[in-house]
Amino acid sequence: MKKIINPWKDMEGYNCFGCSPDNEAGVRMEFYEDGDEVVSIWKPRPEYQGWLNTLHGGIQSVLLDEICGWVVFRKLQTGGVTSKMETRFRKSISTNDTHVVLRASLREQKRNIAIIEARLYNSMGELCTEATCTYFTFPKEKAETEMHFHSCEVEQEEILPLI
Repeated sequence: MKKIINPWKDMEGYNCFGCSPDNEAGVRMEFYEDGDEVVSIWKPRPEYQGWLNTLHGGIQSVLLDEICGWVVFRKLQTGGVTSKMETRFRKSISTNDTHVVLRASLREQKRNIAIIEARLYNSMGELCTEATCTYFTFPKEKAETEMHFHSCEVEQEEILPLI
């Protein structure tokens, strides 16, 4: 896997709840490219619980939506916005779990509409939550002017993220 470089990490005012490494309240996701998939390994924290020791469904939805957005950035090299998200919660996730793994890939694209599938697994590899996100993608010029997006690249070296 190769780590995806966050193109906004040094931009003043950047404070995304999903992917800013400096947002203390955020989930601070990092992303990797693994073939056709974008992958994230994330560690649940107690402040994100819903029911006792259970990862809140809204946080799971944030994680799944965010990784789908990064499929748009990396695989389509543009920006976009979520227009629809269908989520299926199959199994609860403990906030005491050592990590979760998210995987997402582009299912289809028609003009400026991208359908992305994402899955969230617990540390034992069990499928816990899955989502299908429909993204309205921007023309590259709009992504540049409105999102300050120019490209989304990966680091040269293959790495194995620490779990």
